[in-house]
Amino acid sequence: MTEARPAAAASASLWERDAELAVVTEAVDALRDGTSPSASGSLLVIGGEAGIGKTALLSETRRIAERRGCTVWSTRGGETVTSVPFNVVRQLLQPALLSLMPEEAREYLGDWYDVAGPALGITEPGERQADPQGVCDGLVVAVSRLAKREWPLVLLIDDAQWADQETLHWLAAFCERLDELRVLVVVALRTGEATGDTARYLDTIAAAARRPVSTLSELTPEATAGLTRATLGAHADAPFCREVWAVTGGNPYETVELLAKVQDSRLEPVEASAVELRALNRSARGNGLVARLESLGIEATRFAWAAAILGTGITVDLVARLATMRHDEAVRCAELLGAARILAEPDPAGRQAADGELEFVHPLIASAVYRSIPDGLRTAMHGIAAQVVTDSGLGAAAASRHLLEVHPDDDEELVEQMREAAREHLAVGAPEAARRCLERALLEPPLPEVHPHVLYELGCATLLTSPATTIDYLQAALAMPGLEGDVRVDAVCRLSQALLHNDQLDEAVRTVDAEAARLEPGPSRMRLQAVHYMWEGIHAAEEDSPDRSRELAELARTCTGKDNSERALLILRGFDAMTHGENAEEVVELCDRALVNGRLAPGLGWTDTEWGIELMLGSAYAYTDRLDRAESLFTEALRAYESAGWSGGHLALAHAYVGLAHRRRGRLGEAETSLRESLRLAERVGRGLPLYWSATCGLVDTLLARGHVHEAWTVSERYGFAPPYPSTIVLPDTRCVRGRLLLAVGRTEEGVGELEAAEKAAAGRGHNTVLAPWAADLARALAADDPRRAAELAVTARRQAELSGTDTAIGEALRVAAALETGQRAAALYARAVTYLEASPCAYEHALARVEYGVATRSAAELKRGLTLAQSCGADGLAAQAQEALGGPGLA
Repeated sequence: MTEARPAAAASASLWERDAELAVVTEAVDALRDGTSPSASGSLLVIGGEAGIGKTALLSETRRIAERRGCTVWSTRGGETVTSVPFNVVRQLLQPALLSLMPEEAREYLGDWYDVAGPALGITEPGERQADPQGVCDGLVVAVSRLAKREWPLVLLIDDAQWADQETLHWLAAFCERLDELRVLVVVALRTGEATGDTARYLDTIAAAARRPVSTLSELTPEATAGLTRATLGAHADAPFCREVWAVTGGNPYETVELLAKVQDSRLEPVEASAVELRALNRSARGNGLVARLESLGIEATRFAWAAAILGTGITVDLVARLATMRHDEAVRCAELLGAARILAEPDPAGRQAADGELEFVHPLIASAVYRSIPDGLRTAMHGIAAQVVTDSGLGAAAASRHLLEVHPDDDEELVEQMREAAREHLAVGAPEAARRCLERALLEPPLPEVHPHVLYELGCATLLTSPATTIDYLQAALAMPGLEGDVRVDAVCRLSQALLHNDQLDEAVRTVDAEAARLEPGPSRMRLQAVHYMWEGIHAAEEDSPDRSRELAELARTCTGKDNSERALLILRGFDAMTHGENAEEVVELCDRALVNGRLAPGLGWTDTEWGIELMLGSAYAYTDRLDRAESLFTEALRAYESAGWSGGHLALAHAYVGLAHRRRGRLGEAETSLRESLRLAERVGRGLPLYWSATCGLVDTLLARGHVHEAWTVSERYGFAPPYPSTIVLPDTRCVRGRLLLAVGRTEEGVGELEAAEKAAAGRGHNTVLAPWAADLARALAADDPRRAAELAVTARRQAELSGTDTAIGEALRVAAALETGQRAAALYARAVTYLEASPCAYEHALARVEYGVATRSAAELKRGLTLAQSCGADGLAAQAQEALGGPGLA
């Protein structure tokens, strides 16, 4: 047991906490010890019921850390402010960031300043809606970089069960990266109270700790007796001490409060007085605490109520305005409540507080006071608080927390306030907070002419987080009168996008078709037609592909690229023509016409949300041997998304397509790095989405090219790279890559089946033989058992490659044809394949042809050239094959 300590009442919760304090001390010392393996960072999670001593343990952690020269930042959640986005992480980081000059903050945060700065309240948001994942990543980077400046850094987060969702999102992500950082994070929470997303985030945080959650236990009778005597005097007798323990159940907070009441009442700590302890204890919480508050007078009660309504940022001035009392009267009430241990000035050691700022002594008190306010009065006070906050210049988002509690009353002004608050929340990357505001606006309800616009804004707010919810809101908005012009067209496009993400591709197409039929010819109708062809163009099944391609070609023939609708149609036509293996020069000409001075037009940029068609343009270039243009576009996308803080699906796709460009170039190691990063980001967004398939398929294809067959199989098993495939097109073709994988691991029959399924999907139309090389792969697989069928497939591949006309396509077709021949015929075909592939930008395919040519002709010179190329590509398997062939007999 921990023996009596100085200032025992203040440190009551530290009794019997020796084991926990030892863990804390060890963690702080490890952080300070630069030679320790655990100096990379660590996480401690402390759990327990209300009043069990979590806050006191965090306070002692601060003292331990500061005595050892650590920088300590702290914050806490609040029961009444969980709806305020980034509230807790702002408390944690704002003081440190505001202590820097603006240029210093920019220097430390770099490109992330404009991404995370608005969420932290240190800079104004940009014009575009912030990406929530990007903001979360920006916050992780912010703390990571500041940690290097402030090392050794300790972060204390109290009452995490009441932290806002945005803070918990950041904290979960940050804790998962502690191995890379030298930071100690200590999180305290009430166990068993969290539900939903909060519980999920807290579970993720706890799982990141190397130690199990430290669940604090109640004080033992012996510790309670020691604390009682340390507080009241050594003459406190045993029966009195036992009753203190029985009344409080060993809860440290209740024990401290009860002993303070004993002191206030001058009760003698003897057995005869023990019967009065239960009555005294009732005033420490719940109704008893409320009665104690009311005994201080109506003005003090009003002051405490107003403070509880505000919840955070409590100052005498704001409370006075909310409670409608004079300033001198408010000061007197604050002093009364301070003397009664209900309110106090924040501990300056814990955090930097504003002048005159107050806080409740304990969260239990704050909760009890808030719940004691009569329902009707509480609602009215929230309404007044919203006005006070607005008048103080804190903005609509800050006021919205209070407006969420106000009863609906046909208030047009409230609707507009909530719409403005939603815009502010979206601008800093808090779409869930925006959704709450707009849903509250709907309850008011809005005026008929405003109602569909609120629904539209709700659909936009939930697009990134819940496609199914977006569908409901946008369909409701479109069913009402009031949405017209560009807003209506935009609503239809967003609805179709949500339907696509919800795996309702056919419904997405029908939606844009129905709206296009309502419109006269013009830019709006052309935009919807472009969206129609965009969704059909990425449909993997493409049952009506020939007719659709003819319709698209006819429509694009009239387009000059005068506006973005025409440019989009040109890109779609170019992508469609590329996938079907049409002439590469014509594909490139279509794509070039869609550019303005060789660049994407304004409104078609990577972070412009109207179209989202740019990757199709880069893909068309990538599979027509214009890899310089494709790589430039994909790299530009990556930079644009990173700069804008778009860290979700957009960034995952950008990494996937940069990986695709590296793969086509033959830079296989770089391709693998990009694709693994894409897959990491895609996992965070969610499995099963098209972007997830792009990352997985590209990585498997690259690993096979490198000769890492076992690793490719492991990836496919881990990430579910197997049927059923997505309904959208994936680059490269999923069936071809899966078929090649199965052949590589010896599952020949299954591999042939996959390639034949790819052949069936392409029946009746052309195909790009580089994007979907099923004919070439199937010919090689069937060469031994069915040489006639293999030869027919090789002819098909060559004929289709010549239609496309790229060096890569023709060279690859010749290489396959050569593999089916022997002697001089094979050598001649290989020689031609090498000539074409040497002229192509695809180094890996060139290396393949060189090695195969060297093997066929027993040419040491060709094998050495092939070996050098294979090594430069990172094609380990091919390099080993060339090396082995060079060691064989009979080389020329």
